[in-house]
Amino acid sequence: MNISGNDNKRIEYTVRVLLCIAVVLVGRLFFLQIIDKSDLQAKNLSQVQVDRKLQSPRGTIYDRNGRPLAMSVVTKSLYADPKMIDRPIDEIADLIEPYVTMAKEDIVKSLQEDTAFVWIDRMMEPEKSKAIAQLIKEKKLKGLNFVEESKRYYPNGNLAAQVLGFVGTDDKGLDGLEMVLDDELKGGIQKELVATDRNGNAIFGSVLSKYLPDKGKSVTLTIDASIQFIAERALDKAMEDTGAKHASVIVMDPKSGEILAMANRPTYDPNHYSQSSDEAFKNIAVTNLYEPGSTFKPLIASAALASGKWKLDQVYNDKGAFVANGHVMQNWNGEGYGPVKLIDILKFSINTGMAEIGTTTGADILSKYVRDYGFGSTTGIELPGEGAGILYEPEDMSKLDVATMSIGQGIAVTPLQMVRAFGAVANGGKMMRPHIIKSYSNVKGDITSTTDPEVVGQPIPEETAKIIADILEKEVSEGGGSKALVEGYHFGGKTGTAEKLDTKRGGYLAGHYIASFIGFGPVEDPKFVVLVAIDDPQKGSIYGGQIAAPVFKNIMSQLVRYYQMSPSVKDGATVVASPVAKLPSVKPNSDGDVVLPDFRGYTFGAVRDWLHTAGLYFKPDGTGTAVSQEQPPGTVVSPGTAIVVQFSH
Repeated sequence: MNISGNDNKRIEYTVRVLLCIAVVLVGRLFFLQIIDKSDLQAKNLSQVQVDRKLQSPRGTIYDRNGRPLAMSVVTKSLYADPKMIDRPIDEIADLIEPYVTMAKEDIVKSLQEDTAFVWIDRMMEPEKSKAIAQLIKEKKLKGLNFVEESKRYYPNGNLAAQVLGFVGTDDKGLDGLEMVLDDELKGGIQKELVATDRNGNAIFGSVLSKYLPDKGKSVTLTIDASIQFIAERALDKAMEDTGAKHASVIVMDPKSGEILAMANRPTYDPNHYSQSSDEAFKNIAVTNLYEPGSTFKPLIASAALASGKWKLDQVYNDKGAFVANGHVMQNWNGEGYGPVKLIDILKFSINTGMAEIGTTTGADILSKYVRDYGFGSTTGIELPGEGAGILYEPEDMSKLDVATMSIGQGIAVTPLQMVRAFGAVANGGKMMRPHIIKSYSNVKGDITSTTDPEVVGQPIPEETAKIIADILEKEVSEGGGSKALVEGYHFGGKTGTAEKLDTKRGGYLAGHYIASFIGFGPVEDPKFVVLVAIDDPQKGSIYGGQIAAPVFKNIMSQLVRYYQMSPSVKDGATVVASPVAKLPSVKPNSDGDVVLPDFRGYTFGAVRDWLHTAGLYFKPDGTGTAVSQEQPPGTVVSPGTAIVVQFSH
């Protein structure tokens, strides 16, 4: 086929045009991709991509047995691109308001913002996010979509709430261990571009499930969730029975310093912390300062014995009053006990005797031992807000100050400090540092570090600790702490009742008390130190022996079963309660007065229980079976009267 000259010219022209177009296109492409690259990318990203931070899940907090106390779960968070909304904003707000936490007016305000990304609701409940997703699908809503985020979850609700604390919406620990361990628990952060299609829907899918930065470490606590539950249930009953303003319990292993339980009331659910109050957030077992009252007396007595300033068999003739700097100090019942030894002074909580012991020992020596017990300094536990307490300086102490400190007044301590000190008495004089973190694990679950038991001092010798422990066992079995008695087991402890400090104006708050009991055991091989503090009881008794000691018994009765501990054994025989005849029931008159029965022939325990039920003070002489009584049968006595009964084997 012949091609004419005109055809050749047309072909040549066409080729030249195509070459010119190609040159223009290549030049434009070169300009866009090389020369104007950054400007083009910026314009593109502003239209279809949003920059956000991706936070991986926090590490899990476990109890000592591997049960999760705080964990992270994946939830959906709703966001909007206001520029992609193609319906009236009021209509969108009406549709989604029932399923989000934001009010309609706030939704409208957010959807009117001049931006490509606004949060509507973070970390939604599954049923709410599913409902929104169904709406988006059915109504073909544009500009609404979800991002998956990690949400903190506390599977046991309010269990150990003040210990654990809580986490804010931006994965920031805001209280408790969540705050203290925020750097360890928090996972890595990765910046992620959220790409959207022309309808504003994310095209990256579930970024959280596909790509995550490093997960946080896990932490195992010394807390036992079962013991924590026992302590909290006992506290709930105490709060109901007493109408108290606050209450707390600490359970510690005296040999290791491990905190097995730490409970406070009031409390809250960290899953819904925004619905609670600052008062419920306080871990008063660690932060609260109070006067320990009579629970401090065994520590003063141990200082006097260890220093050699007082002897175990030394006799004090109690006349019912002790005078210091013109101030008269009396016993709780206003009576004198006559010739008494240290065991009686502690067992019957004799203020005058303790004042004599304290002033005989002296300010310098007492202050040294009190500080050796750790008072005046924090314990160093891994929890926020710990108090150091308030002590006298020995050079500033008058005789009255010494006498006052000797009965647990005029100073301020924390519940945890008292547990640490009594742990030393239970542990042969060795004082352990309380701790609540057992170990850390990496993202693979391998343990990277552990907290070893740490001896932080020996405030008293082993023999002194044994003497005090034996006396405190008699306080429970024979004295004012009898309501803490667990049949078949030997526990030691001390009751306390103290007026509350007025932290605003100084002095005391009239009619406001803290009732407490602190004990340990079994005495032969102590496994637990337990403190019970009931703040401002409003119903019934105000005395620690009446309302705090039964909480101790409640907890210990369950712990011996939980640990499957055999009853105490002496000389190869199991110690059990003997069957006893029953005394006549207590029948008080309208004034609360009762008529004393004939106690002769009844056991020590039967007499003790009858007198405590009647609201009378039990002052036994000897042990075994009652043989006589100072107030004869038929005597009418008023509540609080001390009843002297002689016993013999």
